[in-house]
Amino acid sequence: MTKIRSIQTKKGFILRPQKVTALGTVVFTDGVLTDLAADKKTCEAYGYRYNVATGTCSAFNPNPAMIDVMSKEDKSVTGVNNNIEAYSQNNVIIGTKNRNKSYNTNTLILGNEHEIENSLKNAAIIGGSRAIVTRQSEVAQGGGVQAISDSTSAVTFNSRRQTSTLELSGVTIDNTATNLTIQGDGSSFINVQNNSIIGYDIYITRLELGGTSGTVGNYSYRNIRGAVKINQVGVMSFVVGFSRNIAKVGQNGTCIMADSSTGGVASISVNVQDRNNVQNLWSASVVLHEVISETNIV
Repeated sequence: MTKIRSIQTKKGFILRPQKVTALGTVVFTDGVLTDLAADKKTCEAYGYRYNVATGTCSAFNPNPAMIDVMSKEDKSVTGVNNNIEAYSQNNVIIGTKNRNKSYNTNTLILGNEHEIENSLKNAAIIGGSRAIVTRQSEVAQGGGVQAISDSTSAVTFNSRRQTSTLELSGVTIDNTATNLTIQGDGSSFINVQNNSIIGYDIYITRLELGGTSGTVGNYSYRNIRGAVKINQVGVMSFVVGFSRNIAKVGQNGTCIMADSSTGGVASISVNVQDRNNVQNLWSASVVLHEVISETNIV
């Protein structure tokens, strides 16, 4: 990788280029977080090319010889009818009819008919069939066959089911309601799809680390369980079935699962809030039980 020499952040933008990978992909930083992806506007503002299909920012296109070398040396495939697309690095597939798309880094697929979407890193599918990973650092297990019928085969429904685990984190320094991001990267939320039901089980830790109204070492630990329905046009309906404070020293803070859609991409996140002048570190372990139907739901 090539480090980019001290490019200043352009006026009106949060991100600036950090480095260029061996395959020409440009990753960005906000001065604190690193290895961030940029949107089209940010990418092109610094003179790079944005690939809409892959959602990546590029400084150059690697030559075919480079692609060929990188497509072989860092990949392991056991099984038949598996496909690892170009520009992906450090990928393992064990199974059949699996697909790892382009620009993915450090991925694992175990099972059959799984898929990891573009531009994801540190993600895995660890069993079952027909899981699709669409989120950064997601770990998923597939739910099996597409068509489910009753015993008489009179009714058949097509759907995809899977269970996923994600780690979210973030910080707050005042009483602003804040959406946590996947791996604390500052930009990735939990993408969702229309016609789906997602049950969630969240364990949230809040640790006070300073502030004029904070007490270093105070904390709270909470469990929230509920579900969200995303209908055929993307409208979300949340139901909280269980919320319990497990342990605390000092205050609790507040947390909910909320709509975090931005830039036309539907998503949810753990939204947290505490008092003004209190510096908090937040961490949320999220398990999702997801059903995506091919039948429209209202």
